Amino acid sequence: MSHRNARLTVHGRRLLITRVLTGRPVAHVAAEMGISRATAHKWIRRWRCEGEAGLADRSSRPLTTPHRTPADLEAQVCSLR
Repeated sequence: MSHRNARLTVHGRRLLITRVLTGRPVAHVAAEMGISRATAHKWIRRWRCEGEAGLADRSSRPLTTPHRTPADLEAQVCSLR
């Protein structure tokens, strides 16, 4: 789910793709929609690689946390609280 101030929802991303596929320059479409060219290219690239599924919202949570506190130390801190 997009946050309420997001420039592009899934519908907006589809509209971006549709406009670019008609032959309009990405920079012009991005300016009309109030987004950067880099953002427009990101969504076009995701759509080309993944199709419709690439336009869906993704979690921003990292896949790994390399400097996470070890579980035993975390448990010890919790028990001391």
